Amino acid sequence: MKKTSSATYSFLSRRDFIHQTAAGTALMTIVPVNTLFAGQADGQGSWPANAPEYRFHMIGHAHIDPVWLWPWSEGMSVVHSTFQSALDRMNETPDFAFVASSAQFYHWVEENDPEMLAQIKKRVEEGRWNIVGGWWVEPDVNIPGGEAMVRQGLYGQKTFERLFGRKAKIAFNPDSFGHAGTLPQILNLQGMKHYVFMRPGPHEKEIPASLFWWKSPDGSKVLTYRIPISYNETQPVNRRVEQIMDRFQNEPMKSFMAYYGAGDHGGGATKENIQSIEELKTEQGAPQVIFSTMDRYFDEIEKQNLDLPTVTEDLQHHAQGCYTAEIDIKKGNRHSEADLITAEKLSALGSLAWGAKYPKNEFTLAWQRVLFLQFHDSLAGTSLPEHSVTAKEGYGFALDTAHQATYKTIQKLEWQIASEDPGSEYLVIFNPHAWEVKKAVEYDFNWNDRHTSSRVEDENGNPLAHQWAAGTTETGSRKKLITEVALPAFGYRQIRLLDAESPAIKNGVTATSDTLENEFYKISFSENGEIGILDKQTGNEVFAGGKTGCKAVVINDPSDTWSHDVKAFSDEIGAFGNAKIKLILEGPVKGTIRVVSNYGNSTLTTDWSLSKGSRNIEANVSLNWHEHLKMLKFSFPAAIESPTATYEVPYGHIVRDTNGDENPGQRWIDVSGQQNGKTFGLTVINDAKYGYNVIRNDLRISVARSAVFAHHRPKELNLENAYQWMDQGIHTFRMALVPHSGSWKENQVVRLAEEFMAPPISIYQGIHGGKLPKSGSFLSVDNPNIIVSAIKQAEDNDDIVIRCVETLGQATSATIDLRFTGRTWSGSFRPFEIKTLRMNPKSGKITETNVLEEA
Repeated sequence: MKKTSSATYSFLSRRDFIHQTAAGTALMTIVPVNTLFAGQADGQGSWPANAPEYRFHMIGHAHIDPVWLWPWSEGMSVVHSTFQSALDRMNETPDFAFVASSAQFYHWVEENDPEMLAQIKKRVEEGRWNIVGGWWVEPDVNIPGGEAMVRQGLYGQKTFERLFGRKAKIAFNPDSFGHAGTLPQILNLQGMKHYVFMRPGPHEKEIPASLFWWKSPDGSKVLTYRIPISYNETQPVNRRVEQIMDRFQNEPMKSFMAYYGAGDHGGGATKENIQSIEELKTEQGAPQVIFSTMDRYFDEIEKQNLDLPTVTEDLQHHAQGCYTAEIDIKKGNRHSEADLITAEKLSALGSLAWGAKYPKNEFTLAWQRVLFLQFHDSLAGTSLPEHSVTAKEGYGFALDTAHQATYKTIQKLEWQIASEDPGSEYLVIFNPHAWEVKKAVEYDFNWNDRHTSSRVEDENGNPLAHQWAAGTTETGSRKKLITEVALPAFGYRQIRLLDAESPAIKNGVTATSDTLENEFYKISFSENGEIGILDKQTGNEVFAGGKTGCKAVVINDPSDTWSHDVKAFSDEIGAFGNAKIKLILEGPVKGTIRVVSNYGNSTLTTDWSLSKGSRNIEANVSLNWHEHLKMLKFSFPAAIESPTATYEVPYGHIVRDTNGDENPGQRWIDVSGQQNGKTFGLTVINDAKYGYNVIRNDLRISVARSAVFAHHRPKELNLENAYQWMDQGIHTFRMALVPHSGSWKENQVVRLAEEFMAPPISIYQGIHGGKLPKSGSFLSVDNPNIIVSAIKQAEDNDDIVIRCVETLGQATSATIDLRFTGRTWSGSFRPFEIKTLRMNPKSGKITETNVLEEA
């Protein structure tokens, strides 16, 4: 293009532009660089006297959001064009180097352009193309569960090793919105000893230095670098170098990484970038600059033996609204993770114990889809509305894969268990946990009026408490059986339904029009739909001041989709009310009361259930949400003093302040303290939410927000416009309230969360013979601290991989009884340790490996 001015022009990155322009309507602008760099036009400026003491590793980079304001199909094209641009720059400039993460990107190149992959492989071998990241994508790292974070590295590193004969040494996640403090252990076990991030920035999170040791609760450490200024730079680099020198003078090192290149929508290093580096190399009095890679930087830093500080907490916060935005994506992630893990467990053990198939390729594809959808702008809910459709399809694929494998595996088992009486109905119920579970299970049977009575019994003829309820369909004779069953550790039990008398049920549930009661609790309901819980063992109310809990609080939320610079959502403007309360299920095994309340244009329906012998109070919630710029929170003010708030995080937990700030969490949150001089607390478990806060003793769950899709400050909304609002319509999720005397650890809350997300699986039996016993257990663990979090086939053969996690932060030992092989394994665990075992199914030999399944 013919130049019409002597000024040099450059593009700002898309996201930097959105931050900087008040108009916010365009994605890029053209700015004369000599206007920005007054006093340093044409790269000629005065440097401070100590400038030569500094050394800058110039990192060629192109941040690629495979989905954000564009669909994933466009992101795939951006990867291709960006990688081609990097290869072109390498052909032009012998010293130029480039870094790129995300195994998914290279997998796309492998599928669509093998010649390009060969060129990249050559540059990798030369040391000029630096494979970093080690993960499938650059994910959110607050919302994925611990096992999903393991799988990011398992599939990422295996792909890099297959394509390039090497693994990434540096974890790279510059744009994610916060980083769980348990990551260092996971990174170490994935073969990565270094971590590079950018958010939260210095204005959001103070850390003692930009280069530091980050230590997780188990004691693992990674050498961590926070990117100064930005991961994008499209202007001549001298200004970026000057900014870092000016703002980061009190650092323990004089060597920095400075990133340059167009990003977000890809692009990479420009010719102007490269020219400015070449010029800066020769400028008198300037700092030393070199074309470099992240690997070279850390190799150099490690040789300096610097005295670096250690950080022992998580790296938060940036964009707290992301924990709650886009409800369906959050729920899809939680359920896809849980159901794939359950399916793998059953299929892996079933392949050895009863001849089931292990669909390895199908599991791999399903996991890779879930891992892609964990990309930070996807899982955070900050992308375009069309991507929500893509995510729904992806989670549907993963869930279908999991459910097909689960039911086919158990079907293979039930065909081998005799069910011989044609006058009876049979179920096989499987418990996917390594400890005994006692639950009320439900199943719809054909059970018509010709049956004058009913009896449910186990394989030994012992009667089981049961009741009947309406089926889910209104045609025919389907009725719902609800029965209480004890299930062996990672095993099954057959139950039989027959036309016979049953004994009277003792200590059952009693229900009235506005109360539910079992041996542990009496629950009442107020006129506004809130609940009161009397703990019959302590004689005290669970909620503060004898008041009711689960108030549905509505909060004013004018923030953008990310909720930039919002620490807490506290502007309460109302609550759901005008409740209608109705008893919808009455029986000795389970009672349910429905509460329907309203606010504005929205309706909240909650079915509260109490079961026989259960210390959990469960709720099925349906929210029909039609509000704009508002947030809904559920409030649970526990009747305690000196509260402590504990949040589940990926493969661990963390204690956080009770100052009301919004925080990320996983399946459960607990607030415990003193009640009449004794330890008492309340845990809330759920199957879909990730945003929480605690205001002193008031535990709150963030249920819904209602921002505009991908609205980014400083653009102001005109409410006369027809925007696409997020999370409108009907959404469902489940909760369990667990009041507890003593600590949450003593009450085995982690096990309860596992049971909540992976309930027993029931499968109907026809009439046939069989040789297997009518109950059985295949695996168990003897220590409640230890969770068997994954069982799968190894990636490279049919070895069985068993992952265990210490969950309470206590050094311990445990024995795993592998009954299906006739073997046991015993070992010790550090607090919070993740331990992976690999068993050869032929020899029975068990070895300890990293999470990449390597000894």
